[in-house]
Amino acid sequence: MQAAISLNNLTKVFGQDTVLSHVTHDFAAGRIHGIVGNNGSGKTVMFKCICGFLQPTEGYAEVHGRRVGRDVDFPPDLGLIIEAPGFLPQLSGIKNLEILAALNRRIGLKEIADTIRQVGLDPLSPKPVGKYSLGMRQRLGIAQAIMEKPRLLILDEPMNGLDKHGVAEMRKLFLSLATDGRTILLASHNIQDIEELCDTVCEMDAGVMKIL
Repeated sequence: MQAAISLNNLTKVFGQDTVLSHVTHDFAAGRIHGIVGNNGSGKTVMFKCICGFLQPTEGYAEVHGRRVGRDVDFPPDLGLIIEAPGFLPQLSGIKNLEILAALNRRIGLKEIADTIRQVGLDPLSPKPVGKYSLGMRQRLGIAQAIMEKPRLLILDEPMNGLDKHGVAEMRKLFLSLATDGRTILLASHNIQDIEELCDTVCEMDAGVMKIL
């Protein structure tokens, strides 16, 4: 099966600390891949190297056959949530997504509104994002990740702040995206997320990856 992401000897050192250590792994396209591990295990740093936000000390990441940092600075056709989603607090949810969508000019207002509904929010709400609950902000973050229908999603703790009902809704959404052929890398501390959603599971521990 074709790899959506290939990691080759991916290593990242900060000062005296090796936070990623010679990670080599292929993530097959069209699957949901779970990444588990404690805080500080290297998951987020690995995601940032895949996205081009961090330059590895050694090795490299390839996304859809293109080497990050050489062939592309940021992989095309990628949606992501890494850490807390950042939005302009004085603007509504749909206005924030309009501004982001204008960068690539791939989608219009209808697609944005449809995606906001898909994550369980109201696109017509004038409420500024600064007054959103944590769960609403997380839903909006998921909306920005999926609104352009990217082939690849990197989701770092996407269920943060969601109540039980919200978690169930997002699990259903992620499964439907995978059914459509998307590839998803999902980091979660919730073992139920991993068990219900993931086709493969890898564990990060002190920068070292092993397949479970």
